[in-house]
Amino acid sequence: MSGTNDYAVRRRRMVQEQIAARGIRDQRLLAAMSDIPRHLFMDQALWPRAYEDHPLPIGSGQTISQPYMVAVMTDALGLSGGERVLEIGTGSGYQTAILARLADWVYSIEYIAALSRRAQTVLEQLKIFNVNLMVGDGSKGWPEQAPFDAIIVTAGAPVVPQPLVGQLADGGRLVVPVGDRGVQTLFRITRRGEELVREDLGGCRFVDLVGEYGW
Repeated sequence: MSGTNDYAVRRRRMVQEQIAARGIRDQRLLAAMSDIPRHLFMDQALWPRAYEDHPLPIGSGQTISQPYMVAVMTDALGLSGGERVLEIGTGSGYQTAILARLADWVYSIEYIAALSRRAQTVLEQLKIFNVNLMVGDGSKGWPEQAPFDAIIVTAGAPVVPQPLVGQLADGGRLVVPVGDRGVQTLFRITRRGEELVREDLGGCRFVDLVGEYGW
């Protein structure tokens, strides 16, 4: 089995070659991805592949996103440290851990209870405690905790879920993949008072967002 130092070397190489080399400049984000042990968020059999440039399965038909896509989506949120962030799709908990390093508090919803429990265990193991996890329909958001400064959806939706738009604070950013079940477009939607500004961040491919406002 590879040692801890070996995984640290792989993380640094991942950040340098897959993320910084593709234009991500946020030093806090690069540091978080260099530090957080991505391999712990997947089955041990996949640890040798944990820092490769593509998604990997985590069970229940779900995946842990490609490291670069994690970086792109997180970078698009523009986190400075004081935000309250809503994550739709806890999955492995890796994206949750990155967000927790960059924001004040993270609220994360997962549809599949077994994944949420496993993510909670790993986050606690890493002493990441500024997170609240919930099992439920993430497409409805978390109205009791709204508004949010940033919302990230880590699953593809057929349309932008309107409850999430409604839970954005003024100045808040929603990053969400929208499209069909084969391919989506990543959008950033920024609330400016009553105005919503939509930006196209490029093509992507995610598992389905399940729920009332998903598939």
